[in-house]
Amino acid sequence: MATLVFQAVGTALGSVFGPVGAAIGSAIGAMGGYAVDTAIINSTRHYEGPRLGNARPMSADEGASLPFVYGTVRLTGNLIWATRFIERKTTERQGGKGGPKVTTYSYYIHAAFALAQGDVAAVRRVWADGQELDMNTVNMRFYSGSETQMPDPLIEAKQGQGNAPAYRGTAYVVFENLPLDNYGNRLPQLQFEIIRITGELTKNIQSVCLLPGATEFGLAPYLVRDEPTAGNRRLINRNSLRGSTDWSAALDELQMLCPNLKNIAIIVPWFGDDLRAEHCRIRPGVMNASVRKPSHDWRVAGLSRGNAHLISYAGETVAYGGTPDDASVVSAIKDAKKRGLKVTLYPFIMMDIPADNQKISPYGEATQPPYPWRGRITCHPAPLQTASVDKTAVAGQQISHFVEQEWGYRRFLKHYASLAVQAGGVDAFLLGSELIGLTKIRDTPTNFPFVNALCSLASEIRTQLG
Repeated sequence: MATLVFQAVGTALGSVFGPVGAAIGSAIGAMGGYAVDTAIINSTRHYEGPRLGNARPMSADEGASLPFVYGTVRLTGNLIWATRFIERKTTERQGGKGGPKVTTYSYYIHAAFALAQGDVAAVRRVWADGQELDMNTVNMRFYSGSETQMPDPLIEAKQGQGNAPAYRGTAYVVFENLPLDNYGNRLPQLQFEIIRITGELTKNIQSVCLLPGATEFGLAPYLVRDEPTAGNRRLINRNSLRGSTDWSAALDELQMLCPNLKNIAIIVPWFGDDLRAEHCRIRPGVMNASVRKPSHDWRVAGLSRGNAHLISYAGETVAYGGTPDDASVVSAIKDAKKRGLKVTLYPFIMMDIPADNQKISPYGEATQPPYPWRGRITCHPAPLQTASVDKTAVAGQQISHFVEQEWGYRRFLKHYASLAVQAGGVDAFLLGSELIGLTKIRDTPTNFPFVNALCSLASEIRTQLG
């Protein structure tokens, strides 16, 4: 309609300039009218995406055997309960103001699957049509199959109070609002990796040391991202699909497999750079001097990434992971305590001495060995070596320098004691681990200066921690 009106108006206005002007005015008017007509028509158009006429039938195997598993097994669950498909409609206008409306339909389902007989420790992973599910994208509840488990609240809400079985003695899972878009709007073929504890060993484990300690953000219960190249975002501390972070996935599984676990030791390393006690600096280290667009800046003991110790390469790879970021250590302690665990904080020295070093060896070798054991830190020359300073005042001075220098052992320990206080305290604090090369040094025939230093530090830290 607007095309005809605008065309007539254009003709009338253009006729002032003669027949040619009338023709030009008619064309311009027609174009304007067409644009108006198109806008009006598009704004009232409504498109609908594909929609299921009826829910596709699903089936369960009546009388199917229920496995009794040992250890870790991957198996297919048996459907024991499901609702009709849940349809959700979304209508959006495409192309901005004036564009057509488009309605799309998404489908979801509530469903339960029986897994195995008896009391099962955990479901570790789930696959849908052969692809591992990201457990952060689904709402799945797990029932271990105990004889005291209660009915699932969703099943009871759908079936009515008192009408929902608890499936006692059967391990099963319940999916709530499982999205079906990626599976052709059908219930996918689901497989589950389940774990059943066998024997008494894991049941009797009460304390565990967490490894690896050398990880810049591996202890963080929160996600950390960076951008190695433009537009390429990655998650640094989520390398499995089982949990929100590597820390969460590991602690969840640990507590499932070790039901009597009471204490964890959180290892936090700094890096020594010399086997000679007098020259050995102990500093926090990083794998890279800089990273691109990190979501969390790495900081330890007041150092940023750019001025921390840069860990050496062993061949083509970095010899160690880095020192855990201070904020991640505090968060890990708090999270472990929320889980009902006691925490031992375990400051740990790792030796970053590469193969091409030119450092003098206290043991009479041409150079210091690559990446040696921390227990080999000693005085120079070492005990039993020619001209050893063991049992002399010089040995005591070297030990004092190891402990009291700017990047010495005291600063290392006191820093982590302060983090423990920030986290609300810990249950134990470990110092002196594996440093036997230092504890046997004497500055007189009967005095052990490093042992004395450890006693003094233990007293200070005990006071600091309360």
